[in-house]
Amino acid sequence: MTLATLADVLQPARKEGYAVAGMVCLGWEDMRAFVKAAEAENAPVILQAGPGCRAHTPLPVLGSMMRWLAESVPVPVVVHLDHGYSRAECEEAIRSGFTSIMFDGSRLPFAENVAQTRAIADLAHAAGVSCEGEIGFVGYTGGQQSLGTEPAEAATFARETGVDAMAISVGNVHLQTTQGALLDEARIAEIQAQTDVPLVIHGGSGVPAAQRARLSAAGMISKFNIGTELRMAFGASLRQVLVANPDTFDRLALLSPVEEALVPVARATIRTLMGNAARA
Repeated sequence: MTLATLADVLQPARKEGYAVAGMVCLGWEDMRAFVKAAEAENAPVILQAGPGCRAHTPLPVLGSMMRWLAESVPVPVVVHLDHGYSRAECEEAIRSGFTSIMFDGSRLPFAENVAQTRAIADLAHAAGVSCEGEIGFVGYTGGQQSLGTEPAEAATFARETGVDAMAISVGNVHLQTTQGALLDEARIAEIQAQTDVPLVIHGGSGVPAAQRARLSAAGMISKFNIGTELRMAFGASLRQVLVANPDTFDRLALLSPVEEALVPVARATIRTLMGNAARA
């Protein structure tokens, strides 16, 4: 049984100079591909259920699916709620067997974000579950604009909430389809200097692979959330399968090769973040 919490995998990552991939899941096939990739790389992985995934599949079902996969491989697997927006949603995730939750209070005023995140972190820790929070606001391509993280506020947030990981806004943006978001490394270093909490980058698909690798190896970022580039790979593979097999209608016959094609893409993502710490 290799279920792990966020603290279990991020503390070693921060100390040893690598980052763990928070892979955004939408269904069974991509979950399986991500776990296969982690096992092949002998690396930890975080399976993330975001709002879109939860709108399609209930949390109790997702918890069972992810926990089953975690228990099927020898590498650490975190079952993580991504962007939980309410206490009720976080409580349901804990009841559903998630080992880690993210409470996203980044749209709230600073004091309210601190207070609500602290309360949910206390709730999570009492249940043996990790908690991630967000300070600053990571925007969306074609949507809400980002609000950069202030280092002094990040230090206060980390100290007063007791979170196990802290998502920051330093040039990253959700849903980018190209790797054009260069992160502000000076600001990351300033934030890191004021806290011992592992730092998280949401919107990791938009960050150039070379910068991901450098920040991971330096111990500056301990978790990169990767979603868009994996969904793009899944979609491209599915289109190829459909074009090559116009008479095939069986769901399993269509999705099985897509799942297999996603494994090497996920492996490459994991390998970039693990760097020299990749498990032999």
